[in-house]
Amino acid sequence: MTPIDLEPAVSGDRRETQRRSGRLSYYVAGEGPPLLLIHSINAAASAYEMRPLHERLSETRRVYTVDLPGYGFSDRSARSYDIRLFTNAVLDMADVIREAHGPHAFDAVALSLSCEFLARAAREAPDAFASLAFVTPTGFAKGSHRKRAAPETPMRVPGMRTFLNAPWGRPLYRALTSERSIRYFLQRTFGRKDVPEAMVAYDWRTAHQPGAEHAPFAFLSGRLFARDVRNLYEDLHLPIYVLHGTKGDFKDFSEANWAIARRNWLFSAFDTGALVHFEKPDEFLGAYERFLGEAAGIRAAAS
Repeated sequence: MTPIDLEPAVSGDRRETQRRSGRLSYYVAGEGPPLLLIHSINAAASAYEMRPLHERLSETRRVYTVDLPGYGFSDRSARSYDIRLFTNAVLDMADVIREAHGPHAFDAVALSLSCEFLARAAREAPDAFASLAFVTPTGFAKGSHRKRAAPETPMRVPGMRTFLNAPWGRPLYRALTSERSIRYFLQRTFGRKDVPEAMVAYDWRTAHQPGAEHAPFAFLSGRLFARDVRNLYEDLHLPIYVLHGTKGDFKDFSEANWAIARRNWLFSAFDTGALVHFEKPDEFLGAYERFLGEAAGIRAAAS
C-alpha cells in the first residue's frame, strides 16, 4: 500500500515508546493530573476517535492519548494482533504515565472494545488506575452472561483468518475502507445519516497506511473479542463509569443489571449513538466530572 501523508490526530506532542507492545505512538497535551484516553478497534480506528475529549480535557489535565498497535502512527507490522498485545499496550501507557508523574493512580477512559483491554490492564495492575470510564463498552449485550471462559480466550470465527489472508483479502480491505464504506459504518455507529466529514477524511487516511490491514483483520476474525468478559468485569472493584448511547448499532445493554446493582459501577444513557463524546461533549464532560468528584467515595465504599 502506498503511504499517504497522515497528520496528527489531536493536538500536543506526539511521542513514541518501545515496550511490551512494540513501538507505540501517543500524544501528550495539557498540564495537571494525568489522564489516559484509548480509542476503539475497527477498520479505520485511531486516536482521532478521542479528539473531543483530548482537546477539552487537556485544558485542565495532562492528557495521554494513544494510537493502539496497528493504528495511527504506532507499529503496523505483520505480527500477532491479539488480546494480550492490546492489553500490553494499555499497561505500557500506564508505565509511561507513572514514570512521568510518579507511582500514583490515574484516571482512564476507553471506547467500545478497548474497554475490555483497559479492564484487563486494571485487573493486572490495580494500583495504577484511580477510576475507569467506559464509553459504549462491549460486554453487556444479550448473551454476555455466558462469557465466562478461561482468561483471554478469543471469540475466533472459524476459517476467517485463512479467508482474510487469501489473495482477495487486500481487495476486501480496500472495499471496507473506501470513503463510502467508512461513511456507512460511521452512520451505523452514530445512528444517523449526518456524520462528521472531518472524521470520515481522517479515517480514510489512517486506513490507507502501509500495514493498516493487519489489526482490522484480527478484529474481523474475532481474535480481539474475549469469551471471559463477564468474569473480567466482575473482578473490578475500583470506580467505573459507563456512558453509552441509545441509538445506532451499539445500543444493547440488556445484560447490564448485575453491574448497575454494584456500588462501584455507575451507568448513564445518552440520546446519542456510540460516540457520546462527539455528539454531546458538554453533557458528557459534565457527567464525567461529577463522577470523578464522587470517585473517592465510591472507592471507600468498595474497599
